[in-house]
Amino acid sequence: MKRRHLLLSAVAGIAAPAFAQPSAGRPIRLIVPFAAGGPIDVTARVLAERVRDSLGTVIIDNKPGAGGNIGADMIAKAAPDGLTIGISSTATHAVNPWLYSRMPYDAARDFAGITQMLRVPNVLVMNAETAQRLRIDSVADLIAYGRKNPGKLNYGSGGNGSAGHLAGEMFKQQAGIFAVHIPFNGGNPAQLALLSGQVDFNFDNLATAAPNIRAGKLKAIAVTTAQRSPALPEVPPVSDTLKGFAIDTWWGLVAPARTPHDVIQKLNQAFVAALNAPETKTRFAGLMAEPVPTSPEEFDRFMQQELAKYQQVVKATGAKVD
Repeated sequence: MKRRHLLLSAVAGIAAPAFAQPSAGRPIRLIVPFAAGGPIDVTARVLAERVRDSLGTVIIDNKPGAGGNIGADMIAKAAPDGLTIGISSTATHAVNPWLYSRMPYDAARDFAGITQMLRVPNVLVMNAETAQRLRIDSVADLIAYGRKNPGKLNYGSGGNGSAGHLAGEMFKQQAGIFAVHIPFNGGNPAQLALLSGQVDFNFDNLATAAPNIRAGKLKAIAVTTAQRSPALPEVPPVSDTLKGFAIDTWWGLVAPARTPHDVIQKLNQAFVAALNAPETKTRFAGLMAEPVPTSPEEFDRFMQQELAKYQQVVKATGAKVD
């Protein structure tokens, strides 16, 4: 019996999640499905440093490609032991499942939420001179102009299926106006086209647009979050005019499905504490990013809601990548 007891104890020790033994020196791998140097990568590295004391070493592993699908697939197929986690985003978990005809993972079933990390508002912007010439100071003014001048408005984006494209189509649909979509090869060319007056308005990422808003070259008409953004508190949300309009860029932390609940909870506690730290909030404010820590259950529900919302938005655009 004693020998049998020792054998069962040894087996139990082997079966325990490796995450439960952080002192063993095994680092946590955090997969970022996007290239190094971007806002998502930067924020992941900030948090990895802040949770070092509670979780041990967290190594950032950038796996860009296919709009984030390559890295997200690696997260989905990793062992559910808490030693591999990763970033989920608007693209990987809400837009891409409807934009790509073939997906290597199931966004609804292959992941367990840890916490939402951040959201960055998109902002409806116009060339300042164009806005002055057309006498557009608000969302209501833009809608009124579009209705009185059918076919005269256009807007730019970073490409078919991009956040700017989807926001523009959602705006047109809810506002009841028509504007020609002009896709560019990336967000920067789209902003240059707006600055030069080639297009009338864009839905741009606030972090990208902010320098030209401050310089007076772009006029911020509205933010796309449901409420005003702390980063641009004087600018109203589109939802003040179009009820229910909300579309922004978000990202968070997920683990592979079937990761044990106690492991998810431990990860959540560490990363939520890091997101709530005053130093973290100050650092992210410079990126126009607002921390939005949640429980794992809240983040799971949020991702499901976003997936359903973007099914309708992408369908309305008719956009496909492959």
